[in-house]
Amino acid sequence: MSIRSDASTEFSSWDIPVTPTPGDRRILRDLAGTVADAAAAPLNDELAALWQRHNALTQTRPLVLVRPENGWTELVPESLLQCQDPRLREWEMVLRRHLFRHRHIPDDWPLPRHFDISWVMKWGDYGMEPKIRPATVAGGAFAWDPPLKNIEDMQQLHFRDIAVDRQCTAYKVTLANELFGDLLPARVRGRLFVMLGMAEQLAYLRGIEQTMMDLFDNPELLHEAMTFLRDAKLHELDFYEKEGLLTLNNEAYDHIAQGGLGIIDELPAGDFTGTVRLCDLWGTEASQEFSGVGPDQFNEFLLQYQAPVLERFGLVSYGCCEPLDNNLEALLRHLPNLRRVSVSAWCDRARAAEKLTDKYLYAYKPNPALICGPQAHLEAAEEQLRETIDMTKDCHLELIMKDTHTFQKEPQRITQWTEMATRLARERG
Repeated sequence: MSIRSDASTEFSSWDIPVTPTPGDRRILRDLAGTVADAAAAPLNDELAALWQRHNALTQTRPLVLVRPENGWTELVPESLLQCQDPRLREWEMVLRRHLFRHRHIPDDWPLPRHFDISWVMKWGDYGMEPKIRPATVAGGAFAWDPPLKNIEDMQQLHFRDIAVDRQCTAYKVTLANELFGDLLPARVRGRLFVMLGMAEQLAYLRGIEQTMMDLFDNPELLHEAMTFLRDAKLHELDFYEKEGLLTLNNEAYDHIAQGGLGIIDELPAGDFTGTVRLCDLWGTEASQEFSGVGPDQFNEFLLQYQAPVLERFGLVSYGCCEPLDNNLEALLRHLPNLRRVSVSAWCDRARAAEKLTDKYLYAYKPNPALICGPQAHLEAAEEQLRETIDMTKDCHLELIMKDTHTFQKEPQRITQWTEMATRLARERG
């Protein structure tokens, strides 16, 4: 694994300096000032304090969080953007999304008081790459040809190279601060752990269908592949730590991958001196690609390889859209730093409540189809939430709407769901 600091011409669209027009400057300053004014409201401090108590396993009302994901293309379409420079249009989009959330999504997500810029980075492959067959329509499904055909191909695998362009990153932060930093200060934040994704990497290398057959027909290959992915991930995390690319993810606005927000007093670790380590962070992982696997095989072929990576973090959030109810006992037994567990629409909610009780965060993901289908079914969505709230009275509940890839061009749907979910959360108190 290597680091390169002069790689901007290889992978950055920022290698040519930006010369903002007066119009671009005005647009960004107007938006940044509006975001900053909204973020300064006392409500944001109240929400941050609420999440802090919730994450510490103190009983609060259920908390509501909305992640529009691909649905943002309808809520804040590109046609609304006004900046001339395409790179500044990216920043304009971020600011307009913040304002849409402030005005139309009344959930429990505080507004940011900084403008965060990620490291400019590029990741290589593991020695082989799948051939991607792209979707035929925008936002549609794609397919791929997995390159790991047999156990002999394992010899081609190697740890991937990583390049970080520090100069380009610094330039972006300087430019943002010159444009609107007096209103909304810009800073570098290393958002590197949205999801470790070891099962996902296995699926790209071997294929999901083939992996399921390997559980019975070729377990040796799976064990070798997962051993490699475990070691590669640990090597990669060590690199981030050594090179100072980590940033604390325990601030009020920090979203912890598939779950709620990350603000918590327990992080960073008690011996923190300013240099961020893995033990100072939330770590996240999931097992969607192993959804059809029973508890024993889940532990043998996946969790035992994820656990040594996750134990490096201070706290862990686990799961995404997969039903985890059959595997909760293994998770609770093998991940002592587990704090948040995803309970998807395909999970047995009552069983999850029985297992998680008041010792973990119960991150419930309602079925998004009820508000994303051809017709919105808000009454059914409300009934679903009421059932969940009733069966989780002893749990620390989060109501998280995500995977909303369309609102059928009716943006009011997300507002209506959020208002409804917030009302039910406050009724429970």
